[in-house]
Amino acid sequence: METLALFSDVHGNSLALGAVLDDLKTREITGAYCLGDLVGYGADPNGVIDLLRSHGVESILGNYDEGVAWETGDCGCFYPNEEAERIGEASYAFTVGAVTAERKAYLRTLPRELHVDFAGKKVHLVHGSPRRINEYLLRDRDERTYRRLAATESDDVLAFGHTHDPWFRWYGEKLFVNVGSVGRPKDGDPRAMYVALTASAEAAIDVDIRRVEYDVEAAAQAVIAAGLPAALADMLRRGR
Repeated sequence: METLALFSDVHGNSLALGAVLDDLKTREITGAYCLGDLVGYGADPNGVIDLLRSHGVESILGNYDEGVAWETGDCGCFYPNEEAERIGEASYAFTVGAVTAERKAYLRTLPRELHVDFAGKKVHLVHGSPRRINEYLLRDRDERTYRRLAATESDDVLAFGHTHDPWFRWYGEKLFVNVGSVGRPKDGDPRAMYVALTASAEAAIDVDIRRVEYDVEAAAQAVIAAGLPAALADMLRRGR
């Protein structure tokens, strides 16, 4: 049996990422990958980048990483209202100023997708979707969207993040897996999360959404100390 660990949307939360990496050390893991959005919203984007690099975790590019690395002026995010937009602009301004030039250069080296060999199968890693880096593949989206994506997907598994809400589902012979968010969950559970795929050449793929305890309040206090909007700290506490 092989086990592949996948996670995404760390968003500057080095405490949550550290807890996930520590948890992976206690398990038999074949490999681990990050599906993007290393930075944004959290107080320690540089620490997140350094942790992933020091642990040899390969990453792909997220929309927030793209906006910061090339200093585009925004993160390519969707805001449902003016208050959310205000918070988002404050987060972007902090992050683009905090991330060092060397680390921005590193973010610019990240690929937009990866194809990973796993237990005789192929796993396609993207951030939003194969079509757009910031597409939201929500769990309740029209099934026809997923059927169309499945019809054009050459790999056995399509793994993605961006929505911060974990789910998985089969569409025909293709397995779709949203790996959720390490550092800013939106499913009502404030714990860090990652997904473990387990399979063998003979066995079907098993999907396990794993939650990891960490010091959420310390991460929230770090957000406030960094001068970021207090609403971002409250989101960490609520897991929404």
